[in-house]
Amino acid sequence: MRIDRVYTRGGDQGETSLIGGERVSKASARLEGYGTVDELNATLGLVCEALEASAAGPHLSPIVRRVQSELFNLGAELATADAETRAKLPRIEQRHIDGLERDIDAVNDDLPALKSFVLPGGGWASAYFHLARTVCRRGERLVVGLAAHEDVDTLAVQYLNRLSDALFVWGRWAALKDGKGEPLWDSRST
Repeated sequence: MRIDRVYTRGGDQGETSLIGGERVSKASARLEGYGTVDELNATLGLVCEALEASAAGPHLSPIVRRVQSELFNLGAELATADAETRAKLPRIEQRHIDGLERDIDAVNDDLPALKSFVLPGGGWASAYFHLARTVCRRGERLVVGLAAHEDVDTLAVQYLNRLSDALFVWGRWAALKDGKGEPLWDSRST
């Protein structure tokens, strides 16, 4: 793939082209969905940077980089309204969801049982994982909304749901590996 020019002026009137050429409003549900998946991918870039200084980095960095590529594929899938065109693109498959589950299980047994809700924090890597989790949840809600009105593969929603679980577990594990205490919700402090 070669991109010669970043600006095209094609979106100056509030519309953009989907993969396949269809023009849609930049405020469409489809754009909200894949735009949030893109935002999640950018947030995972922050996670990767934080993992460079984290004891969890050697294990989690390659996983997060793989997830970033999977999210790029998901974004392309969501950016394609035409089912025939979408079928020719790389897609989220069951194996990607299974991979997330394996990656969750690989670290989850190390974690102490939860006795309260976890507050975001526990070091930079953990905090960025929690930020990514919230962006992922928003993306999931938007894709569910899109799927109520347009053709979206059910695996896209399942992937985002599993990924948000993974981001939560990986955030907890990063805090543990970095020797940071997990901030816990204290209902009595309010």
